[in-house]
Amino acid sequence: MERRLGLERISLHLRTAMPQPRLTSRAVRVSDRPVAVEIAFANKSLRQLCESERRARRSLGPRVAEKLKRRLADLRAANCVKDLVAGRPSELKGDHAGQVALDLGNKFHLVFCTNHSVVPLVNGGHVDWSRVNRVKIICIENNYV
Repeated sequence: MERRLGLERISLHLRTAMPQPRLTSRAVRVSDRPVAVEIAFANKSLRQLCESERRARRSLGPRVAEKLKRRLADLRAANCVKDLVAGRPSELKGDHAGQVALDLGNKFHLVFCTNHSVVPLVNGGHVDWSRVNRVKIICIENNYV
């Protein structure tokens, strides 16, 4: 019985000593917040390569691994693919139309495409990269472009 009373005293003391948060009826609109680019991967080994710095250093070398880490951070920070500047993004043509390549140095490129169920297109049938906020990384290739 004494223990219970002791705990009640402590909890009452903490409740009175700590300021209580005020509840407001303010609603936060989700649409006002910028949406970051969501990244998916073509396969599990590519995901592991991109998420493990150690594995990336072994496979790609230290310089390319560092650039890969930075490009993935740039992708996650962007609101859409059109916002990307670093890595000289270039839209591929021909058989690889609808894909974008980012330069990683030493002739390596990070290649990705849209991951939307309905791809946003412009009138000419090209991908509207300003409305793309979901991408799938297809590969990291040497001399891809």
